[in-house]
Amino acid sequence: MMQLLRNPKNVKLVSLFIAAVFVIGCFALSLTQSGFGKVASAAASESSIGVVNYQILVRQSPDVNKMQEEMKSFIEATQKDFNDKSASMANDAEKKRYFDQCQERIQAKEKELMEPILQNVENQIKKVADKKGLKVVVDKSAVVYGGVDITDEVAKAMQTGK
Repeated sequence: MMQLLRNPKNVKLVSLFIAAVFVIGCFALSLTQSGFGKVASAAASESSIGVVNYQILVRQSPDVNKMQEEMKSFIEATQKDFNDKSASMANDAEKKRYFDQCQERIQAKEKELMEPILQNVENQIKKVADKKGLKVVVDKSAVVYGGVDITDEVAKAMQTGK
């Protein structure tokens, strides 16, 4: 970093960047003080965009524990099957090929078990969004500012099944 600052051209670029950030900050401050920000915040409070923390909703789904138990027993059975069959295999390439097949079966089983859970989460999100009059619902991680957070309402709807 210090080597970059020894070059006068780089020092000028860094100085210009700092000056630009300062000017933009002053401009933003003047906009908020002039009342422009109040109009934007009023529009955000009447937003037709909802946000949810999708990962939390999936983790809180009532069916996740059942799915995890099924996956655990499936993985154990697959591992036992692999150990039994790989013991009689001649070489490592054959074992690797069978191991890859077992991995694919595990991934397919996980997808099969997760699909209804994800569908239920999406259905509950849609129900809550329709009830609140929201046109769009996006994952909270993709939103910097704004939107109506409906994560808690969706979680409650999933628990009650309504």
